[in-house]
Amino acid sequence: MSGVHDRVSTVRVGEQPLRVAIRPGTGGGPPLLLCNGIGAPLEAFEPFNGVLDPAIEVVRFDVPGVGGSPVPPLPYPFPRLARLAGRMLAQLGYDRFDVLGISWGGGLAQQLAFQNPRRCRRLVLVSTATGSLMVPATPRVLLRMSTGRRYRDPAHNRRVAGDIYGGVLRNQPELAEHLIRAFARPVSARGYLYQLVAGLGWTSLPFLPLIRQPTLILAGDDDPIIPLVNARIMAALLSAARLHVYPDGHLGLLTRAREIVPVVEEFLLAAGAASPHVGVPDT
Repeated sequence: MSGVHDRVSTVRVGEQPLRVAIRPGTGGGPPLLLCNGIGAPLEAFEPFNGVLDPAIEVVRFDVPGVGGSPVPPLPYPFPRLARLAGRMLAQLGYDRFDVLGISWGGGLAQQLAFQNPRRCRRLVLVSTATGSLMVPATPRVLLRMSTGRRYRDPAHNRRVAGDIYGGVLRNQPELAEHLIRAFARPVSARGYLYQLVAGLGWTSLPFLPLIRQPTLILAGDDDPIIPLVNARIMAALLSAARLHVYPDGHLGLLTRAREIVPVVEEFLLAAGAASPHVGVPDT
């Protein structure tokens, strides 16, 4: 099912408008909330969303300062953003949910699962790590990730794609340009900065062992941004984790969607079809 069939709207959560896209599901399970990487709007999930089983309802959103969600007056830490996302889901009528986070969005997904132990049913972490306390990328990669230029400059994107994303993009850097071509608008400099600030000093290491939800960890064996050892650390610390390593880089979920999506589907659908409107909200 293509994302063109999604219902796209703006949801105001408190003082913050959020651009949201909902793909209705044909099954009865809870929706899957998708949390994107730094600087990327909800369109970035199209390759994944387009091949995911139509039984699974999907909710995508632009975090404040990205895509169609306006930049807030002040930066936000991950715990506050997790509360915002939880309130957004409640306003949409979802008492329970699954969550998938990729890269920066994986940090948000971990925080959401921790803050919502009764509402969040299952957790999928893709190309992500534990935040400021992790095995880092090389200084060269970190420098290139420090700005959102790759989203605004196609030529620059082609030059750096292989070095920062690894995997198939080392030999086909033009695929990275294809992935961002559908973006409605590039991330603003202030919006990108706010996302960087959200991760400063944040780490999930203290609370990872307290996350009890079944967790699927997906990691590429050639990821310059998030070295594979980080996935192995998370798998060891989480109480109910399964690690799946695929032969690709940081964006393998998108470049190998047809191969990786079935792994996600099996993990989510095996849990059984529970109503998305049943459950006790977390406080």
